Formats: sequence, C-alpha cells, structure tokens
Amino acid sequence: MAALLTGKDFWRTREGSGIRSLTVSDGPHGIRLQREGEDHLGLNESAPATCFPPGVALGSSWDPALAREIGAAIAREARVLGVDILLGPGVNLKRSPLGGRNFEYLSEDPRLAGVIATEWVRGVQGEGVGTSLKHFAVNNQETARMRVSAEVDARTLREIYLPAFERVVTDAAPTTVMSAYNAVNGVFSSENRWLLTELLREEWGFDGLVVSDWGAIKDRVEALAAGLDLEMPGTGDEGTAAIVAAVREGRLERVVVERAVERLRRLAERTAPADGASEPGDVVPADAEAHHALARRAGAASVVLLRNEGETLPLRAGQRVAVIGEFAVDPQYQGGGSSHVNAIRVDRPLDELRRALGDAHVVYAPGVSWTADADAEALLAEARDAASVADVSVVFVGLHEHDQSEGFDRDHLDLPAEQVALIEQVAAVAPRTVVVLMNGAVVSLEPWHDRVDAIVEGWVLGQAVGGALADVLTGAVNPSGRLAETIPLALSDTPTYLNFPGEHEMVRHGEGVFVGYRYYTSAGRTVRYPFGHGLSYTTFAYEGVDVEATGPDTAVVRVTVRNTGGVAGAEIVQLYVAPAPSAVRRPVRELAGFAKIHLAPGEASVVEIALERRAFAFWDVTSDRWWVEPGTYAVELGRSAADIVERRELTLEGDVDRPTPLSRESTVKEWFGHPVVGPALMQGMMANATPEQEAAAESNGNMLKMVESMPMGQFARFPGVEIPDEALEQLIALSLAAAQ
Repeated sequence: MAALLTGKDFWRTREGSGIRSLTVSDGPHGIRLQREGEDHLGLNESAPATCFPPGVALGSSWDPALAREIGAAIAREARVLGVDILLGPGVNLKRSPLGGRNFEYLSEDPRLAGVIATEWVRGVQGEGVGTSLKHFAVNNQETARMRVSAEVDARTLREIYLPAFERVVTDAAPTTVMSAYNAVNGVFSSENRWLLTELLREEWGFDGLVVSDWGAIKDRVEALAAGLDLEMPGTGDEGTAAIVAAVREGRLERVVVERAVERLRRLAERTAPADGASEPGDVVPADAEAHHALARRAGAASVVLLRNEGETLPLRAGQRVAVIGEFAVDPQYQGGGSSHVNAIRVDRPLDELRRALGDAHVVYAPGVSWTADADAEALLAEARDAASVADVSVVFVGLHEHDQSEGFDRDHLDLPAEQVALIEQVAAVAPRTVVVLMNGAVVSLEPWHDRVDAIVEGWVLGQAVGGALADVLTGAVNPSGRLAETIPLALSDTPTYLNFPGEHEMVRHGEGVFVGYRYYTSAGRTVRYPFGHGLSYTTFAYEGVDVEATGPDTAVVRVTVRNTGGVAGAEIVQLYVAPAPSAVRRPVRELAGFAKIHLAPGEASVVEIALERRAFAFWDVTSDRWWVEPGTYAVELGRSAADIVERRELTLEGDVDRPTPLSRESTVKEWFGHPVVGPALMQGMMANATPEQEAAAESNGNMLKMVESMPMGQFARFPGVEIPDEALEQLIALSLAAAQ
C-alpha cells in the first residue's frame, strides 16, 4: 500500500489496490507531455499542444471568464493526450519584478490572482481533468529555491501570500495542491504540518491530495505525517521502505498511510476518462484550429496599451509601416523551464501585419541580430533608413527565453543594450515610433520612454502572438488589458529592493504587507505605470456611483459605465477600499473587486460588485483572526491604483469584542482605554483634585503617553499616583465582569 504514495516514474503514479495509474503534466498554459526523455526543466521534446498565453498575460486580461474558457480548452487537449492531472495554476505572488518565474504567475495582487485562477480551475475540472494548485506556499523566487527559508510574519502571510490559495481551495476545490520547494519560517513546505494539515485541510476544508513539487521532499516520513500524500517523481523503493519502517517502529500511524492512499483513490476516480473514451493520441486538427483562435483572442485581450500619444495607434490603412526588430520574425511567446510547451504552430507578427495592412505597405528591418558575427552598425543603419521613410515605425523588443526562466532570478530590469540603442536610433528619425514589448516580466522603460509615441506591453502571448499583436496594433481588437503588476521607474524604488533574494539561504519579507502597489501608493512613490493602468482606443465614463452597506461588514457597489467613444471596447471597473482608522498600519488602498464589461459605442450598462467581509478585514495577530474595524471606510473607483476617479464613504459596524479583562501586567494605556474601567479609574484619580490640578492634567495629556506602555502594577506605585492595592483589585474585578 505504501508503494502507491511515490511515483512510478517522472509523470505517472503507480497502480495497485484497485487504483489506476495517473498521468500528470505541466502546465498552466498548455500541455507538456513527454513521452520519451523525461525531465522537469523543459529540456526534452514534448507532444505538440496549444501554447496559450502564460500567466503574466492572462492576469493582465482581468477576465475570469476567459481564464475558464482557456482552462476548459487545455483540459480537452489533456484528455486527448491521455493526461489526468494538469500541474497548475501557479498563484504565487509577484513579490519582486526580478522573480524568475513571474511569467508563469498572475499578479502582484492576491485577489486578482485568486479570482483568475479560480475560474481556470473550474474550466479544467469541468472537463473532468484534475488540477494542482501551486506552489504552496511563499514560493516567490528561484534563487536557492530548494533551500531558502521565507521569513514572513503572520499578518503578511494571511493578507498577501495565502489568500490566492485560499480562494481557489474554498471556491473551486482543486483536486490536488502542490507543496513548494522552499521553507516557510524555517520549516520546509513539504514537511510543514501547519501549512498542509492545520491550515489547508482543517481551516480551509481541502479534501483532495497533496503532491510534492518534483524532488522537494527532504524526509518522506515527516512529509507524510505533515499531510503530504504523494511524492513525485518516483524514487524507487526508498520512500516506500522508509514509510513501512516508520509504521513498524511506531513512529507513524498506519491510518496516516491508509488515509493518503484513499485520497489517491478518490483522485483517480474523480479524473477517470468517460466510458468509451478514445485511446490517447495527438490533438486533432479541428481542435487545434479552434484552440489557436482562442489563443489569439486571449492574447489580444491580454495586451496592455501603456502609452499612445497623438493617437499613434491604431495603425491605419494606407500608412507606410516599418516593422523593426528580430522579435517580429522570431517572437518570444513563453518563458523557459518546466512549463515550456511544444507549440503546434507559432504566428509571426510580421506575417500577420502584412496580412492585415498589405505587403506593399510594410517593410522590415531586423535592426539587431542574435548572432555574434553580425554587423551591428549596418543593421542599425538599415533600421534607420526604413524608419525615416515610413509613416510609423513599430519596433519589437523584449527578453529571450534564456533571460527569463525557471531556475534563476534576474538581477536587473533592463532591456539588452542593443535593443535600447535600436529604439533610440529609430525614434530619432521616425515620424512616429511604436515600441512593442515581448517580456515575461516587467522591464524598465528608461531612458527611452519619453522619446517614443506609443508603447504596447505584449508580455509573452502564447503561440498566436503574431495575430494577437497585429489585431491590437491595427485596431481589429480594441486593447482592454490592464497591468496586473506595477512598472517602477527604477529597481531601487521597489519595496523588496533591500530584501530580495536574501542571503545565507534566508529571505526576510521585510516589506510586510506593502507589496507592489500597496507600497507605492502608501509611500507616495512615483512609478512609471501603476497597477491597473491600461489605455483603450475609446473612452469610458462612470455615472451614478452608489455604495450601500449590506451588513455589518459587507457592501455592494453599483455604477453605470458608458462607452463615450466611437468604437466598441471593454472597460475594467476597479474598486479599491481605503481603510477605516485602524490599530495596525494598512495600505492606503487595496483592490476589493473588479469586473470587465464590453460596450458598443454609446452603450451604457450598470455594473454591480459585491464587497465581502474580507475586502475590509485585516489579520489580527493578537487573536489569530480576521477583523473588521468599526468605522468609516472609503470605496474608491479607479482607472488604476494611482488614478482614483470617484470616492464614496461607507460606515460599517464591523467587529466589536467584549472588553478584555485587565491585570496588573496590563499597560497603563490598556487600563485608561478600557471602556468600563478607564472612566472609573480617571474619576477615582481626579476625585479630590483641585481645579488647578484638573487644569494641569487636561493640559498635560502628553505626560500620560510617556508611561502608557508601563504595566499598571508599576505605575500605581509611582509617587503622586499611589493607587491602593484594594482599588486595583476592585477595578480588575470590574473588568472581569465587563468581559462576561
């Protein structure tokens, strides 16, 4: 029985005890099924499959329905290829823009990441294929990833790094959860009972199977006892022998093994192919075409138009267009590592632009070359010549796959120097310059930003990259993507600058809850483009914003959105909550809800967004609970986290505790702040005061602040204070009565 709890090989589980063997495969944006030459680094060839836009792009779509559609399509290909479990989605937060796997992840905001991932899981599992929510937890860097300990305080864990996982688990019930390589506060994730059992199962109600990341387990018995069911990949009989020995020696209860096997059995049953299903084969051409069309639509929906001076875009019929840059013919469309998909086909931007605009109107110059022996000056000269005679020059730049991959973090945000030089050379001679970025993670837009007319953030868009970008550049699709992460002015501006990626196999999350836009907005730090930013070829207006409390800690927001421009488009309604006065330092605003709405020119529609309790709550570390402060909040409607266009106040009853009992060790501040004891204490101390003493006490309120952290037992003995022991005991009894 114990043998079932370690893999048969790299991608398959063992069969036995009436449980079939399961096939698992990466990944979040397409199937990476290796039939021969197995590895987890993307080194060997895999079966052809559709490469959909990776997480960095999908997150920027802000479109949960689209995520669900993509999940369902990937699941259908999984069924054809004979895959039972997809190893995704990845919902780790983009703590730093340098993160090596940022191209796989969705956002710097846990709410956005969680909502998108929830729908992706629903799409996949709706087709009968399993998912694996990963990497649990706080797996936000590649540096020393097998050994590093993420040192994170409890509030930051709860508010930043766990909510995306929690939302997917509680709302979508993924069939499996994958533990991370790293340790959390000194305990490796794969052997972390608090994470895998107390939090995941007992608090969140997860009833599926926990699988290790590939090779993550340090101690097989300790991992199983902590709640990790399945070890992957297979390690021969080593893990099995360790489990059997532990049971025989009484170090591990047999029921733990039986429970893990039963979870594997349920997983096999939940993901079993339908009766009469075909034998595994290749993706059929009809599905391939339909899925390529979906990948193109999804890619276009994920493009973010950052800058568009003088309505340079969209490109217009009859314009002379110079397409410049090697990425126009050899596009970057995914990152490197275990998620690498062997795409069925890849569209080239140059081909798609020529198809849309006509061959006669499009010229091409590479501008740079990937080969070392190329004549760089000649290539630049050719690019300048093409740009100088065109109406608009479109420069494709970005990062190669070897610049952004699983296994390492970047150490800077800069584009390659030769590509920056290309942008500057073209911008110096071109009447209009458009820069199209192809990058799996944020890159610096300095120093060239102000020298170009338009900037299109194309991320990595999957195999239909060429068509998706051409659709947006020509206006066939109105851009509707919004940034799911901040683009800073400089790496040194980022909140993790001094703490990432750590040292001596430990990384301190010293920025606390102030990750991404939570830091920039709270600190008043200027950025190049804020979270939530994105332009359109049309305009939208908000009318009749209404905010209504629906309970002591919930609300609903209604707003009419109108397309006031001349073309159809989609708007992202972004709602933020600014906190009420609080006992803890909180970000000035946090994303509380969002909706994507498509409108024809002149069309208007009412959008209603419910704000649940967690939109207003913070994690109270003193009592290990979520807490909503009573008071007045602000509900803000923004075009980004930095551009708030409407603001409405909302008063909530929030949470109210009975007063806490006092003791002699309670502080002076706690005593005077007690709603029952405080007034009685003040009245007793001032009972025999002269008018002069009363006036002095009122005017010297700051004197109390000097001793407010002192235990009352010490303060009561101060000369001039001298509160009798009997009086203290009476007041303590009063506090106990108030707490009943």
